[in-house]
Amino acid sequence: MPPTKSPPSALWLLLRVNTLQSWRRLLATRSQSRLLTSIIGFFVLGYLVLSFELFFHGLKFIAGFPGLGAVLTERLLYVLFAFLFALLLLSNLIISYTNLFRNRETAFLLSLPVTNQTIFRWKLLESTLLASWAFLFLIAPLLAAFGLVRNAPWHFYLLTVGLIALFIVLPSVLGAWLAIIIGRFLDRRSFQVTVILTAVMLLFIAVWWKTQAATDELLDKRTLEALDQLLSKTRFTLFPFLPSYWLSTAVLQWAEGIFRNSLFFALVLLSHTLFFGCLAFTRFGNLFYDTASAVQSRAGRPGFKFNLFSTRPTDRPGRLLERCFSCLFWLPRDTRALAVKDMQMFWRDTTQWGQSVMFFGLLAVYIINLRNFTHQLSSPFWINMVAFLNLGACAFNLASVTTRFVFPQFSLEGRRMWIIGLAPMGLARVVTTKFWLASVMSLIITLGLITLSCCLLNMTWDRIVFFGAVVTVMSFSLNGLAVGLGVLYPNLKETNPNKIVSGFGGTLCFVLSSVYILASLGLIVVGAGGLHPNLAWSAASIVAFVLLSLLVGWVPLRWGLSHLKNFEM
Repeated sequence: MPPTKSPPSALWLLLRVNTLQSWRRLLATRSQSRLLTSIIGFFVLGYLVLSFELFFHGLKFIAGFPGLGAVLTERLLYVLFAFLFALLLLSNLIISYTNLFRNRETAFLLSLPVTNQTIFRWKLLESTLLASWAFLFLIAPLLAAFGLVRNAPWHFYLLTVGLIALFIVLPSVLGAWLAIIIGRFLDRRSFQVTVILTAVMLLFIAVWWKTQAATDELLDKRTLEALDQLLSKTRFTLFPFLPSYWLSTAVLQWAEGIFRNSLFFALVLLSHTLFFGCLAFTRFGNLFYDTASAVQSRAGRPGFKFNLFSTRPTDRPGRLLERCFSCLFWLPRDTRALAVKDMQMFWRDTTQWGQSVMFFGLLAVYIINLRNFTHQLSSPFWINMVAFLNLGACAFNLASVTTRFVFPQFSLEGRRMWIIGLAPMGLARVVTTKFWLASVMSLIITLGLITLSCCLLNMTWDRIVFFGAVVTVMSFSLNGLAVGLGVLYPNLKETNPNKIVSGFGGTLCFVLSSVYILASLGLIVVGAGGLHPNLAWSAASIVAFVLLSLLVGWVPLRWGLSHLKNFEM
C-alpha cells in the first residue's frame, strides 16, 4: 500500500484559515471602495516618506556635532529601544490577556479536539502580530535613516530586520506569561495589593526619572561635563542584561564595521529568543488552560470583590456610578442608564482602561516634568513652540484613544443590537449618548492636561483659554468622527475591539484623524503662532479651523445617524 499522507497540524490549519480570511477581507475592502483604499495607501506611503526625511535630517544634524554626534546618536538608540521594549511588553500583556481569556474564538477552540498547547501557540502568534505591527511601522524609517547617515553596507539592513524579528519575541512571551499570572491570581487580595504597590512604585520612578537641568555656570565650563549630567538618568539603558541593549549594540557595531562584537550580541539575542520561545511553545499550554478555567469560573465566586462597580442587587445603594448620574436629573432616565452601562462595561474590561491609563499616563508624566526646564525657556518663540507641540501630542493621543475605544463602541453591541433597535430609546439616541459620553470623558482629561501644560509654561490666561478652546473643539470633532465611522463601518460579528479597530473602518478613522490634526495644527500656528501679524490672516485661519472641525466631526456623525434609518441587523 502506498504511504498515506499525514494530515496537517491544527496550528497550520489555524494559520492558513486566518490568513485566507484576512486576504479575502482585504480584497473585499478594495472592491468596495477603491477611493478610500487609495487614501489609506497614500497616507501610509506619505508617513513612511515624511518620517524617513525627518529622521534622516535629524540624525544628520546630530551627527554634525564634532565629537558629540556619535555619542548622542548611540544614546538615543539605547533609550529608544529600551522604552519601546517596555511599551511592547505592556501592549503584549494587555492584548494577550484579551486573546487568551476574553475572546470567543478561544472559548470555541477549547471545546474542540485541539490541544491546549496548540491553542496557546496560535493566540501567542496572533497577540504578537497585533501588538508589534505598529512598532515595526514606526522603527523602519528610523533604522533606514540611521543606516544612510552612517553609510552602512547593504547587509546592515538584512541583519537589522532579523534582529528586530528576534527582539519582538521576548516581550511577547513575557507579556503572555504575565497575562497568565494575572488571570490566575487576580482574585487574591495579596496579589491585588502587590499590583497596587507596584503601580505606586512605578509612579514614583516616573516622577524621579528627570534630568537635572544644566546651569549656565556648568555650560560655560565644560561641554562634556554638561552632556554627562544631562544624560545621567539614561545610563540604565546601558545595562548589559537588557534585551534592548543587545539589539542596540548589535545594530550600532555592525554599522561601524565591528562585525565580531555585533555578531556576539546578535547570538545572545538569538539564544534568549530560542530558549524562551521554545519554553512558551512547549510548556505554557497547560498553564493557559488552568488559568482559563479559573477565569471562566470566577464570575460566580461570591468572595471576588475586585470590581468597584458591582451590579449585584445588594450593592445597589452603594454603587458610585448610579449615585453620580442620579444627580444629573435633567437627563432622561434611559440616557443615564445607558451611560452607566457603558462606563461599567469599560471598567470591567481591563484592556480598555489599562490602555487608557497607558496613553494618558505617559503624556501626563511628560507634562508634569515640564517644570524641570521651563526656567530656561525665556524666549516667547520657544514657549509657544513647546505649547503647540504639547497641543499636537495631546491631539494625537486623543486620536489614538478615540480610534481604539470610541470607534468600536457601536460594533461591540453585536448581536444584541436588535434588542436596542426595538427599545423605545432607539438606535439614534443610543449613538448620540455614546458620542456625548465619550466626548465629555475625553474632554475632562485632555482639557486638564493642556491646562496644566500651559500653566507650567507660565503662559497668560488668554493663551490658556485659547488652547483650552482649541482642544475642546478637537475633542468633539475627533469623537464625532470616530462615532460616525463606527456606525458606517460596523463589524457586529467580532467581539474583540483590537480586531474591530484593525479593520478598514478603524484604519480610515485613524488616517482621517491624523490628517485633521496636522491640518488643524497648521491653521492654528498660522492664526495664533505669530507667523503673520496681519489680523485678517489670523482670523481667516481660526475660522478655517472651526469650519474644518465642523466638517470632520459633524458630517460623519450625521451620516452615521442617517445610516441608522436603513440599518439591517
